[in-house]
Amino acid sequence: MTRVAIIGAGPSGMAQLRAFQSAQAKGADIPEIVCFEKQADWGGLWNYTWRTGIDENGEPVHGSMYRYLWSNGPKEALEFADYSFDEHFGKPIGSYPPRAVLWDYIKGRVEKANVRRYVRFNSAVRHIEFNEQTQQFAVSVHDHNQDVVYTEIFDYVVVASGHFSTPKVPEYEGFKSFGGRILHAHDFRDALEFKDKTVLVVGSSYSAEDIGSQCYKYGAKQIISCYRNSPMGYKWPKNWSERQKLLRVDQTHAYFADGTSAEVDAIILCTGYLHHFPFMAESIRLKTDNRLYPLGLYKGVVWEKNPKLFYLGMQDQWYTFNMFDAQAWYVRDIILNRMALPSLSEMQAHTLAWHEEEKTLTDAAQMYKFQGDYILELIEATDYPTFDIEAMRLIFLEWKKHKKEDIMTFRDHIYRSAITGTLAAPHHTPWLDALDDSLEAYLTDTPEVPQKKVG
Repeated sequence: MTRVAIIGAGPSGMAQLRAFQSAQAKGADIPEIVCFEKQADWGGLWNYTWRTGIDENGEPVHGSMYRYLWSNGPKEALEFADYSFDEHFGKPIGSYPPRAVLWDYIKGRVEKANVRRYVRFNSAVRHIEFNEQTQQFAVSVHDHNQDVVYTEIFDYVVVASGHFSTPKVPEYEGFKSFGGRILHAHDFRDALEFKDKTVLVVGSSYSAEDIGSQCYKYGAKQIISCYRNSPMGYKWPKNWSERQKLLRVDQTHAYFADGTSAEVDAIILCTGYLHHFPFMAESIRLKTDNRLYPLGLYKGVVWEKNPKLFYLGMQDQWYTFNMFDAQAWYVRDIILNRMALPSLSEMQAHTLAWHEEEKTLTDAAQMYKFQGDYILELIEATDYPTFDIEAMRLIFLEWKKHKKEDIMTFRDHIYRSAITGTLAAPHHTPWLDALDDSLEAYLTDTPEVPQKKVG
């Protein structure tokens, strides 16, 4: 029987499992599937852990999720076309759920599909190489449950391990002598650690704005964020300032390119992540930075030089869960021989055209459309349920507008589902006052009592 290895049981790997199960439910014969997951449970980044450096098995911690994280984009823009929030929760909920609620949602679909039996947990993939003579992959795995390393042979490999787990950590002059704490966003877990402290946030992208917002919400004395090229430019609270480019630090102070300095207690590096696949043999290892259309992957997923290998979720992401679905269904249909791939030169020309178009994009609205068009191209080639991409684009534009209006209240807005047409229900407590991020607290109808004065 044909064998398929899926590397990782996060949202991308779960999408691939669901794609095969969907085909099987419609009467198709599917290959033997083995999904290797190094954590003890599925969910990838959404499977929260308090650990930062090394996990209980001695593996680098995958998770970059922090305790009080709430979705920073509307749930209506990431909803599964075949499994709505309405179906899972049985009632309308807010548009910006916390981490535990989203984890419950993505687990709900694969639990309903009964695909957990395909996953080997506590199984860290050590090495994957392709044999040109046999046209098969050798996958070496460390089973931490039995503490044994073994190798199995597969006909196809789907790499679904993500690219938000290996931090990109810059070095600044004076870091060795700084007297406070320095950490990357990957290791940020609890904003309460920084209550009554002055925090320097290095970076100007989503993790910088959100981690700074978490620190503000949970009582940081002052937040300073610094940017390399351009400021985030939101209407910040009175104790949050933006500075131009960090130059150096000493034991107590940070110094910036605008000539200012500040005494800081902690430095949080929101400086991005590396595409890092050390378990892949050199000839099949993806090398790219974070972009909307990487080179080397036809339709964003097929390894052009060996179309028995696939990478899921490798793009910079506006869309997330539903994009992973579109990719997983497309990969599934290639493996099931439902579609034929063009020649290598044709695949490369197609990829290059999209890659070059990406370079022409100048604003967020164009990027939403670009990635939406990409998803639609994949969906039209498979039986994945189509959905209103245009409605989701409009949701993204509303989200962007609400953030510009007030970065601290945009999560209090609601949107209409492009899948079911249901209007989200306002959350019972404004985000700034909602200090309990648990599933139980979020789904209850009882408002939280504000415990701190904000602003």
